[in-house]
Amino acid sequence: MPKISIIVPCYNEEAALPLFYREITRVAGEMDYVDFEFIFIDDGSKDNTLPELRRLAAADKRVRFVSFSRNFGKEAGMLAGLEAATGDFVALMDADLQDPPALLPELYQAVTKEGYDCAATRRTTREGEPPIRSFFARMFYKIINKISDADIVDGARDYRLMRRSMVDAILSMREYNRFSKGIFGWVGFRTKWVPFVNVERIAGETKWSFWKLFRYSLEGIVAFSTVPLAIASVLGVIVCLAAFVFVVVVLVKTLAFGDPVGGWPSMMCVILFLGGVQLLCIGILGQYLSKTYLEAKRRPVYLVRETEEGVK
Repeated sequence: MPKISIIVPCYNEEAALPLFYREITRVAGEMDYVDFEFIFIDDGSKDNTLPELRRLAAADKRVRFVSFSRNFGKEAGMLAGLEAATGDFVALMDADLQDPPALLPELYQAVTKEGYDCAATRRTTREGEPPIRSFFARMFYKIINKISDADIVDGARDYRLMRRSMVDAILSMREYNRFSKGIFGWVGFRTKWVPFVNVERIAGETKWSFWKLFRYSLEGIVAFSTVPLAIASVLGVIVCLAAFVFVVVVLVKTLAFGDPVGGWPSMMCVILFLGGVQLLCIGILGQYLSKTYLEAKRRPVYLVRETEEGVK
């Protein structure tokens, strides 16, 4: 029978894991026409996530886990799961049940019967989120779709089922600075979007603060677009032209009309404005330079301390 690999990144999910395992095994039991393996990625959790994974692996041979030496982030967890997966189909989902396992049969149907390479999910509502967070999330999707080649749907989740060919294409992209939502869109392949109503976390607390999400959005923009560099160049040209016009006006007023140039406040405004534009452009360049620096180091994306087979 075909096999589905379920990849579940975990960070401090000891409360959610038993509930998730019960639900995913219930769904797997209904899908008795496929085999399953469950690959949990312990992203350096500080609670009892790892002992819970050891217990599950001892009780169920379908359960595998990879435990990192420290916290490397969800992107590293998803990459580790994709590399460890052996299934003909691979699914990504969170342990907090915000990605309903009950949708898995529908995703499998889309991939196997409807000719799609990937069946992905997107939220139709953002109920339960702070309004400011929802606003910035929608703005991010609009901006990145306009300035990059990555096709990222508003409300898209990492929860998706992919054919092995698409997984291999994703694994061929070896960059250190990973933004999976952009990678999923960049590799192409036929994707069906399955909408669902937002589901509240079943247990535990979210690990994504507003600041972390903001940084993550910057990672995505820098990873899949060079438009910010073009904006910095355009700003430089505009400021140079404005400065030239200002110099001409000052010279004409002084030489032709004898009007002395006064106005310390206006001069300070000009200096602060130019300084702000320069710092903005330097900051944009710094973002791209820092990513290049990290890529050039060629460090591993993650380090494994332990698997279901024992400590490395």
